[in-house]
Amino acid sequence: MTNQALSSPTNHDILRVELGPRSYDILVGSNLLANTASHIAPFVRKAGVIVISDATVAGKHLPTVLASLDSAGIAHRQVIVPAGEKSKSFAVFEDVIEQILAMGIERSTLIIALGGGVVGDLAGYVAASLLRGLDFVQIPTTLLSQVDSSVGGKTGINSKSGKNLVGAFHQPRLVLADTAVLDTLPRREMQAGYAEVVKYGLIDDPEFFDWLEKNAEAILNNDGPERRAAVMRSCAAKARIVSQDERESGKRALLNLGHTFGHALEAETGYGAKLLHGEAVAMGMVIAHDVCGAMGMAPGGEKDRIVNHLKSVGLPVVASEVPGMHWDIDRLIGHMSRDKKVRDGEITFVMTRGIGKAFTSKAMDVDKMRAAITRSCRA
Repeated sequence: MTNQALSSPTNHDILRVELGPRSYDILVGSNLLANTASHIAPFVRKAGVIVISDATVAGKHLPTVLASLDSAGIAHRQVIVPAGEKSKSFAVFEDVIEQILAMGIERSTLIIALGGGVVGDLAGYVAASLLRGLDFVQIPTTLLSQVDSSVGGKTGINSKSGKNLVGAFHQPRLVLADTAVLDTLPRREMQAGYAEVVKYGLIDDPEFFDWLEKNAEAILNNDGPERRAAVMRSCAAKARIVSQDERESGKRALLNLGHTFGHALEAETGYGAKLLHGEAVAMGMVIAHDVCGAMGMAPGGEKDRIVNHLKSVGLPVVASEVPGMHWDIDRLIGHMSRDKKVRDGEITFVMTRGIGKAFTSKAMDVDKMRAAITRSCRA
């Protein structure tokens, strides 16, 4: 795989998510925020836009977006929420809804989600709910949100019972993935997002995984062609799957590789800074390959290769690395039983026969699964 195959010489690349009347473009490139107004112009009406962001992102990037809107004479208002996973809650959702309703809106009002996965999920669900559906644009500002959560129309909030259990499918009108803003992220945030990049190689693109092994540090360290290539390849992979299965009735479930285990770990830690989503996904992907190896499906050496790559960029690979946690295996399995992928009382697992050979199945060996989770928690 070459960089040339993934990037074009223009100032940004365009990728189409084909969903009939709900189709939209993903723009990937540097300094897109400074030209926000021109990119969103086709979707703006007299009612203007409302930007939803969090306190951290707003301090860094909101002035750039607002300056662009002002230069084009686009009326705008903004709602700022606290940074962090805890903003994906009923309380914050209600507060944002009430703030926006108090502003006075129309069905032509455009919502802009400016932030990472939390803001994108929250703002998307707000847009889906207000007046029974407003248009919205995703401007993801983390690696994780650029390669995963901003694409595909999944929106929602968390509940006491689990992650993302309340929400709606609501496709954006446009996604602006400005790779230059990633330079402002802490290394840990970049690493967490990188786990989702690796996921695409592990699902069905072993060539991409090979390329990542050689280019990981370039992706993480600078806004160069490698980063842009990685974002484009990841978005293309997700767009392809979403176009085939928008509402996760089949193939889209593959995008949850590592997530059933990872979400259980996140739930147990309370969705806080102790364990970031991408870190949990990294651990979950290792558990998935461990249990599939134990079941005789996947070569054991491939799990070691995955572990070595994740460790090489600084990602945790076992749950025992989470500080201050004493894991209860039964509680973790209980969290998994409330996963969104449960059908007819059974969990649909994303399993693997090796790197690039993921598949879905309900045929899980529960004893070997418990043993794999225990190994991760007690390593």
